[in-house]
Amino acid sequence: MSRLTATVGARIQSIVYGSPSPAEITDELRLTSDIDLAHLVMLVECGLVTAADGAALARRIELLRADGFRPLHDVPTPRGLYLAYEQQLIADLGAGIGGRLHTARSRNDLKATATALRLRTRLTDLVCELTRLQAVLLSRGRAHRHAVMPIHTHYQAALPITYGYYLVGVAIALGRDIAALRRAVDALDRCPMGAGAVAGTDLPIDPAVTADLLGFDGPARHAVDAVASRDGALAALAAAAGAGLTISRLGTDLQLWSSAEFGFVAFPDRLVGGSSAMPQKRNAFLLEHVKAKAGTAIGAWTTAATMMRSTPFTNSIEVGSEAVAAVWPGLDAVLDATVLARALAGGARPVPERMLARAEDGFVGATALANRLVRQDVPFRTAHQLVGGAVRHAVDRGATRLTAEDLPAELAGAETSLPALVAEQRAGGGPGDFDGVFAAGYRDLTDHDAWCHTVRSRWAAAQQRLADAVARIVRHGERGDRA
Repeated sequence: MSRLTATVGARIQSIVYGSPSPAEITDELRLTSDIDLAHLVMLVECGLVTAADGAALARRIELLRADGFRPLHDVPTPRGLYLAYEQQLIADLGAGIGGRLHTARSRNDLKATATALRLRTRLTDLVCELTRLQAVLLSRGRAHRHAVMPIHTHYQAALPITYGYYLVGVAIALGRDIAALRRAVDALDRCPMGAGAVAGTDLPIDPAVTADLLGFDGPARHAVDAVASRDGALAALAAAAGAGLTISRLGTDLQLWSSAEFGFVAFPDRLVGGSSAMPQKRNAFLLEHVKAKAGTAIGAWTTAATMMRSTPFTNSIEVGSEAVAAVWPGLDAVLDATVLARALAGGARPVPERMLARAEDGFVGATALANRLVRQDVPFRTAHQLVGGAVRHAVDRGATRLTAEDLPAELAGAETSLPALVAEQRAGGGPGDFDGVFAAGYRDLTDHDAWCHTVRSRWAAAQQRLADAVARIVRHGERGDRA
């Protein structure tokens, strides 16, 4: 490479560039070659590479892709996989042709583009998986909209809701996490190709062509920003971690409610594990994986942000390589948690009679009874004290539920069944407005699902444009060869 005459040893090479498997090499070079082909089309259209040379390069790249880049699976990579790949093209085609591909670009804008492509694909995959989880939560929520249960605050029974209403609430929260991930994808809409090493190029290129063929909305606005910034990776991790946190809280509730002490939900045998020592155990251990995986995403964000902190605002290995390397395990963890949570939320079966009994034994209708007094023009604090006294009276006589003899005279004959009280809790998005809250969650779901379809369709159309453009170059080059 230019003035350099020696390379690092094998051990340092492994530390710096890793030891990728053949499958990993193929995946990385397939992404790189997508960018190569788009860049090549642009170079030919701008007259920086002839049609004949462009055709020869395109054919050779396509042959390598068809072969899974097998010639590069075992070659030394003392300066990284990309340069070994470029040297392969030069060895196959000669410097006069193979050496033209890197015209008007750098590894810096190439790597930034590869990161953006990989990020947007992984994030979209996560959005689509989260949307499937949201669909399961809404479906199960609708199925169990009448299963009355207590909702707890400070681990104490507080108010009556339904299991279905709870699931819809989680689905709505998850919808906001999905929206944050969508924004992270949308923020990756500028293609870094054309930014060069850090300050663009004086060659007459058209970065908009490359951007279009790779499915971006347009080229980078600023060359330094294009190669220096990886804030998209941090935004992606932050959004993914938010989804992981929501899922972990669902996991905590389901694990607590599946314990013998609660008995609110049960899981089929396929979703629980036994004990190596205790034959009676049915451990909902998958939920512990769900809860833990949010920590991987949080740790990944912290790691990446720490690596980026106080680095120069220019191309930097700390930012572009080391920090970005921390991103993928974090995204993988949330994706895994999503798949597990979907299976668990879909497989969990509520035990309505147990839920209702615990709600009744927890006096969770007390607030609704106090509100009955408020509607009779009793000040709320007075109503609060009257109903609190009724609960104390029941407890003192050893009861776990209110009866007519406990209630103040103002509530004589009042409806005290929990299903009726739940149905009255309509304001403020309460469980009595199930249809309204479900409709809000379903609107989110359909919007997210449509977004997934639109984005993937747009990228597929760009891939087809790229394939068509490469085919044109090859045809034109072949005609020129014959002439």
